[in-house]
Amino acid sequence: MQQPHAPHDHGHGSELDEMALRVRALETILIEKGLIEPAALDELIETYETRIGPRNGARVVARAWVDPDFRRQLFADGTAAIGALGYGGRSGNHLLALENTPSVHNMVVCTLCSCYPWAVLGLPPLWYKSAPYRSRAVAEPRAVLREFGVELPSETEIRVWDSTAELRYLVIPMRPAGTDGWSEERLAGIVTRDSMIGTGVLTRSREPAR
Repeated sequence: MQQPHAPHDHGHGSELDEMALRVRALETILIEKGLIEPAALDELIETYETRIGPRNGARVVARAWVDPDFRRQLFADGTAAIGALGYGGRSGNHLLALENTPSVHNMVVCTLCSCYPWAVLGLPPLWYKSAPYRSRAVAEPRAVLREFGVELPSETEIRVWDSTAELRYLVIPMRPAGTDGWSEERLAGIVTRDSMIGTGVLTRSREPAR
């Protein structure tokens, strides 16, 4: 297994960076003062974690599948490519796109905290921030993928990429067979958050019922 770890200088003294600590403190104060309801906050977080955020990444993936020029730009300069679609900001800077192929499967982790490309994937899922995933993804990626329901051929190389505050990754999953002629919007509808982290693969059957 190849593990292309970039220098991992997060600048964090704990698992939460300075901004996250401030947000956590503000959240606690607002809840204690009764200004926000925990249930409403949880629903908002769920919305950004599983719906709004990953939709941006799904549009990036779908565009890369149908537009050769955009695809070339994405792999040459991921930051500029997503910026052209209106996605970027602090967590989108220095984005590197990774291409999954039949022979290579890319998988992203952040071993020291939870660096994540918010601009295209929204909020990181809880399991991404958990200690077991952060340690086992590097040590035994094939076993971790199996637990996500992903069984790869033994000859497929798994590359684990360690995200940092300076460099974040977006996996471009393989386009499912049988999707030729689909519109970009329809293609975006089958792209999942996990497939863009590398803990999932796509099939045509993932298309929402019509």
